[in-house]
Amino acid sequence: MRGRTSPGRPYIFGRTSLASYTELIESTFTLRSSNLRPVFSRSIMAPIAVGDSLPDGTLAYFDEQDNLQQVSIHSLAAGKKVVLFGVPGAFTPTCSLKHVPGFIEKAGELKSKGVDEIICVSVNDPFVMKAWAKTFPENKHVKFLADGSAKYTHALGLELDLGEKGLGTRSRRFALLVEDLKVKAANVESGGEFTVSSADDILKAL
Repeated sequence: MRGRTSPGRPYIFGRTSLASYTELIESTFTLRSSNLRPVFSRSIMAPIAVGDSLPDGTLAYFDEQDNLQQVSIHSLAAGKKVVLFGVPGAFTPTCSLKHVPGFIEKAGELKSKGVDEIICVSVNDPFVMKAWAKTFPENKHVKFLADGSAKYTHALGLELDLGEKGLGTRSRRFALLVEDLKVKAANVESGGEFTVSSADDILKAL
């Protein structure tokens, strides 16, 4: 028997309550840094930091006509002030209930302070990102881009190996403030925490 789902937020499966499902997922992502394992199939990159140049990379999305498109990060960020934030996974509770909604809610304030683009990146395929974006009908400004291969997340030095949990390679939770391809703020979470990468944290850096 299917449980009820809240409108636009399909989280509950079977008879699992939202609270218990949230606890299950959050326990998976709440890993202390000492337990994080680098991905050894590729060379280990140092995490991106203030003063670094934002690496280029190609991400994917579906346009309004449902055509699969690819876009380079530099084409979106060159000569602009950009907020780029990453999440461990689409449809996960903290990402869906706190992180993304915060940027949607504060988009007007961010724009008023000169931010040109607000970009959400996750190691998911573009089909998943499209479906996830549709659960935020109030969104007008946040772009959802897919890093399906995790290559861009690797270039940022922000890979998170959750293979032992059956979740493969993911992204650490982070938020970057970038001005003309230079990183002005790099707020990277420890483990699965959500304490420094919110929209309010980025507003403080502007």
